[in-house]
Amino acid sequence: MSNLIQPSAIPITTSEDWQPDPQHPRRRPPWIRVKAPSGETYENVRQLMRSKTLHTVCEEAQCPNLGECWGKGTATFLMMGDTCTRSCGFCDIKTGRPSPLDWAEPNRIAESVRAMNLRHVVITSVNRDDRPDGGAPLFAMVIRRIRQLQPGCSIEVLIPDFKGDERALKIVMDAQPEILNHNVETVPRLFKRVQPQDNYDWAIDTLRNAKMMDPLVLTKSGIMLGLGETLDEVQAVMRDLVSVGVDILTLGQYLQPSQKHLPIERYWTPGEFEALRVYGLEIGFKWVESGPLVRSSYRAEEQVRQLSQLNHFRLRAPQETT
Repeated sequence: MSNLIQPSAIPITTSEDWQPDPQHPRRRPPWIRVKAPSGETYENVRQLMRSKTLHTVCEEAQCPNLGECWGKGTATFLMMGDTCTRSCGFCDIKTGRPSPLDWAEPNRIAESVRAMNLRHVVITSVNRDDRPDGGAPLFAMVIRRIRQLQPGCSIEVLIPDFKGDERALKIVMDAQPEILNHNVETVPRLFKRVQPQDNYDWAIDTLRNAKMMDPLVLTKSGIMLGLGETLDEVQAVMRDLVSVGVDILTLGQYLQPSQKHLPIERYWTPGEFEALRVYGLEIGFKWVESGPLVRSSYRAEEQVRQLSQLNHFRLRAPQETT
């Protein structure tokens, strides 16, 4: 018997007090609310990033959870500058000609991880299509340097697709991150509209090849909702990801950074996100983080802790690093 959730089984709204306003169809519903960032820990993290001349995707992509995460002393480091070579319609990171790579950056990130005494760290980067290797060596360098300076800290890397180049991916995988993340972002029908320089097959192959290169790595991906996708399309992508061994999935609501970015086609409700979380677990994901404000690295440390208790997570020993 099929375990697919049918569209009629997913609630369309969860609040009788809110309905879309025909005159303002993109007005945010009450469940899309975030607190302004503040607090001593938040300020300490902000000052640390400035003192080390580092970027975070939290700031560059206007993440709605910045205040919550920084307030807990966690952040997602953004490597290779603040300028991307691609022009995705959902992303607020600027597009242009990037500066040369800073080969000292991995050491500064590792020093910050030690200063923050992190037990789990997420490292990502802009796309660097100006380089044949896509900047993969910097991912390998930062993984190895963090292991030297902060032993016992698990490492999650959110990588570009490297245009499907397996050689670049292998450079990262040889450094043995605990979690390899690459976001598929949307459904195949919308790919060229949402990510005009990306390719759905590159995304799927990156995740498949990562697991083949290192079966012990946890693989992870994410999907944005609200760009015009249908429920059937979202479920089909989820099944594609399970078929290539993806362990962790994140599902969140797309929020338009500015008027020049892609519009929000609709808001998915908390009830719909919860139904998709249940569906994801039923079809084989080890963990599904699903909610309107969920982003790729949201509660990443909690995911590691819970998966470790379930014996799905393995911390790499320093002597295994090559």
